[in-house]
Amino acid sequence: MTYRVGVDIGGTFTDFCAFDNETNSVLTLKVLSEPLNPGAEVMRGIKELESRYGVKPQEITYFTHGTTVGVNTLIQRKGIKLALFVTENFEDVLEVARLKMPDPYNLLSTPPKPLIPRERVVSVSERTLHDGTVEKAPEAEGIARALEEAKSLGAEGVIIALINSYRNPENEHQTKAILQEIDPDFPAFCSSDVWPIIREYERTITAAVHGYVQPRVSFYLESLQQALLEAGVEAPPKVTKSNGGVMSAESGKTECVQMLLSGTAAGVIGASFISNLSGFDNTMSLDIGGTSADVAFIRGGLPQYGIGEVVGEFPIYVPSVAVTSIGAGGGSIAWVDDLGVLRVGPESAGSTPGPACYNRGGNRPTTTDAFAVLGYIGQFEIGYSAIEVDIDKARNAIESVAKMVSLSIEETAQAIIDIAVSGMYMEVSKLVSRYAIDPRDFVMQAFGGAGPMMACFLAKELGLQRVIIPATPGVLSALGGLIADIKNDFISTVFLDVDDSQVTKIQSRFRELKKSALTWLKEDQGYSDEFTLIYSADMRYRGQSFEIETLLNVDDIEAGNLSSLEEAFHVQHEKIYEHCDREAPIQIVNLRLVIAGTSPKPHFVEQSLSPKQAEPINKIEVFVAGKKQSVNLYQREQLAAGAFFKGPAVVAQNDTTTCIPDGISGEVDTHGNLVLSIENTQA
Repeated sequence: MTYRVGVDIGGTFTDFCAFDNETNSVLTLKVLSEPLNPGAEVMRGIKELESRYGVKPQEITYFTHGTTVGVNTLIQRKGIKLALFVTENFEDVLEVARLKMPDPYNLLSTPPKPLIPRERVVSVSERTLHDGTVEKAPEAEGIARALEEAKSLGAEGVIIALINSYRNPENEHQTKAILQEIDPDFPAFCSSDVWPIIREYERTITAAVHGYVQPRVSFYLESLQQALLEAGVEAPPKVTKSNGGVMSAESGKTECVQMLLSGTAAGVIGASFISNLSGFDNTMSLDIGGTSADVAFIRGGLPQYGIGEVVGEFPIYVPSVAVTSIGAGGGSIAWVDDLGVLRVGPESAGSTPGPACYNRGGNRPTTTDAFAVLGYIGQFEIGYSAIEVDIDKARNAIESVAKMVSLSIEETAQAIIDIAVSGMYMEVSKLVSRYAIDPRDFVMQAFGGAGPMMACFLAKELGLQRVIIPATPGVLSALGGLIADIKNDFISTVFLDVDDSQVTKIQSRFRELKKSALTWLKEDQGYSDEFTLIYSADMRYRGQSFEIETLLNVDDIEAGNLSSLEEAFHVQHEKIYEHCDREAPIQIVNLRLVIAGTSPKPHFVEQSLSPKQAEPINKIEVFVAGKKQSVNLYQREQLAAGAFFKGPAVVAQNDTTTCIPDGISGEVDTHGNLVLSIENTQA
């Protein structure tokens, strides 16, 4: 037998999804994460896959891995101390940023401290003009002085972000070459190599984030590669990317900014796969883990993409799956502020010490403890026996805040859940307003270890009619890594008017992008099978300040059919802004190309429906609507296609628990997805 294995590391659990290539069966597993010893959970999981399921390391022919090392380094500010080399008179690029209020809903909000403080910003005497002409090249003596100054300030590496390097990176590359001649071991990163986009702040902050996390990410991936070989896994590991694709771990060492959102993006890819299986085109994915709740909108069965996604406190401008953190996770800590108000998060108990009910040393109340106190968990096995829920410890933790708000332990537990749901409701409301969509047109798809626990409560507040719980919701992000394609994005800033005189330039630039894309896919990734190319351009009407990405037809590009390119932009502009001007001149700012090498997709056998009232395995006592009730407990693995039931109920499975309030009915579809229908939704 051979297996494809996907791994996703979360704040509390590390998830494994192993697909048997011969039987088309899916094997799942969770082990506790070890944030103080990254990678140890992966090795432990591989051993447990063998002991539990008989999956031998040498039988693993494909291995994907979503890691949080980069994003945790950024959030916790544990990266290297960087200096920033900029063109003279551009020293304040990170301080000024875009002059936007960090939180428009909070008039007292303040911007985060820059990753590179102003005192470690060093100017370089050089100049590249707006058209790419080098007016003044950097001098070795000046670069040597800049390096000496940076080191005297404690810098352990340097970001080189010079004006107009997106047009011509020559001065950045020359500066780096001089640095490496002086000190070959001193890390130096050129902004034009990280992501060569127009606009100085966007290019500089993306490069700064990349350089900040690169040493730790590179060390981690090197350790992972070695550990897998020692464990007997010969398949070269791949890592999931922010754009929903995968790349080799070797590439990840130098392209680490591309994988900051790897875990959340993989979850959305998995959710898109389930959306297509279940026949629902428009879904809202809700991924709740131990630390946070993340939401994304899937339209027509496809995830949405964007740039400028915020990671920690900083935006990155590489293409990413559009996913937004909207609230607390299962490990988020409940606390009482100075005004006596009960709050939830953002601090999380993680896996160490974890929620109090996990009996691993935690004593502060979390959302998971609230569910334990109410009886939704703790009366059956969860987490593949990695933990045993201790309800008494959960009650003791909740009691510590219950006394402060003068409520009973059960009332406080319910209040914690209500507050967590309320926070998510508010954030989703902001998102749907921004995207101009009606959430009632979407079906919620809940996954992650805590997603199915909280989904129905949030869906009722939003007025949704259905919630989908995938067959293996707790490890869907790991599954997403398995089905993701080998994928990369390429960009070239051109600043061209769309007219006949520019046709040759447009065509030649796209050919250059295609050549780079094929080199990356075939030589860097070692891929030789079928692939797809997606052409697009960032376009705008002349005089506009910002542009919109427009998909282009490659045949029109090769034929020089400018009218079709223009019409594509008019249609896209009208779609977004409900108007267009077909007489106005158009500019192309950036040309973009996405290459994707198709990865094998698991084939799930469709089951025949056999409508039947589901049989509960037990009755459990749960506090519902302020009183204790006896509700049905169902075992997920025993719910065959066509099985149906009504809430209130609890559905147990190893990787998660689904909490179903009154007024909701459930039915299993032909692919094993649990489809929950909500009665009496809000108007």
